Amino acid sequence: MKKQNTALIIIDMQRGMASPQAGRRNNPDAEDNIKQLLTAWREAAAPIVFVRHMSRTPGSLFWPGQPGNEFQQALAPMASEYVVEKNVPDAFTHTGLERWLHVRGIKDLVITGVSTNNSVEATARSAGNLGFATTVVADACFCFDRLDLHGKPQTAEDIHIHALSNLQGEYAHVADTSALLN
Repeated sequence: MKKQNTALIIIDMQRGMASPQAGRRNNPDAEDNIKQLLTAWREAAAPIVFVRHMSRTPGSLFWPGQPGNEFQQALAPMASEYVVEKNVPDAFTHTGLERWLHVRGIKDLVITGVSTNNSVEATARSAGNLGFATTVVADACFCFDRLDLHGKPQTAEDIHIHALSNLQGEYAHVADTSALLN
């Protein structure tokens, strides 16, 4: 993969995602895999986009000004790296991300972060619909356990694979970190 023309998008890797309040999650190595990708992109001087969720719900872990809203230290942007702030799951909605990518001639995206079934999936769907060649990195994403519509518990592992299956082929290509780095 040519990193120079491919933007790495890191979604919602904020301190609140590591809080016990966020719940039980899958893929405990996701942050390490994101860090490997981030290091590779930085070494290549390739475009990187950090996405931060700015909640509109008072008391949320992601409410502006709260510790949970801050980026995780190991995955924080450098001053020269682009930061998108969003209020909804999709990083393209009302943010200027699409324009920023087009102005730079970027047509290929690699998406990582959290939550696989929420902001990652929403952003990847929009990216695919907007014509970007999109890759979602399965082992550099994670999600949380939750109840389904019938109140039945669903594991983060099952939710993760279903979200990735929804994206594969129609909106994005799903790959692993090692495939992208080799």
